[in-house]
Amino acid sequence: MDILTLVGLVAGILIVILAMLANASLLTFLNLPGLAIVIGGTFAVTLVKFRMSSVMSAFRLAMSAAFTDKVERPTDLIRESGELAMVVRKEGILGLENHRTSNEFLQKAIYLCVDGHPPELVEEALAQESQQMAERYEVAERVFRGIGESAPAIGMLGTLVGLVQMLNSLDDPSSIGPAMAIALLTTLYGAFIAQLIALPLADKLQLKAEDESRNQILIITSIRNIMRGENPRVMTELLSSFVTPEHRKGLVPEREA
Repeated sequence: MDILTLVGLVAGILIVILAMLANASLLTFLNLPGLAIVIGGTFAVTLVKFRMSSVMSAFRLAMSAAFTDKVERPTDLIRESGELAMVVRKEGILGLENHRTSNEFLQKAIYLCVDGHPPELVEEALAQESQQMAERYEVAERVFRGIGESAPAIGMLGTLVGLVQMLNSLDDPSSIGPAMAIALLTTLYGAFIAQLIALPLADKLQLKAEDESRNQILIITSIRNIMRGENPRVMTELLSSFVTPEHRKGLVPEREA
């Protein structure tokens, strides 16, 4: 569980709700027609922009990626890659046959190596897998950014509808204030959805995509060097460029006597 994503969303929503409750009842900010305009209109615009399958896939990816912390640390992958290189150097590539890892991408790379495929084919297959992953994240990010762009605009549209209705009832001055408040609520709903939900999730998906892409490039680089029979120490020194200098301590194994 990526607790920071959940804490951020809950904290943001609670802050807004507490601000609402400071001088008024929460029911004051509830307008079902306005809420229907914003949610329904935003969903409709999203369907115009994207395929239904892309929208559903974006929400599934947001739930599985943005709210979970399944991306492994590069330092762990570098250490594991160094261990794999040592095994291959002592036992050959078939020495990896019984190796199991929690990283699905690395496990696929190991299977491809053990099956005896040439290095060019292994690298191409892994590169294609990495590209498909990046495209899925990109589409999901675009969906949530589209929601973030549409929700405020639909909210403003709802406000204009409310203002027109208010102007039609100017003969009753006592109704102008409540009608204006209701009209402005749709703008509030649109800004709430965009700034507290859609756009933060889009940014988190972008961050997760960058982390996944970095790890997969690291794995592709390590597999390439393992299949070449590269010295584990040299390979680890090469892979250490994927982490910051302060995290490189202890990654490079001691020189063999």
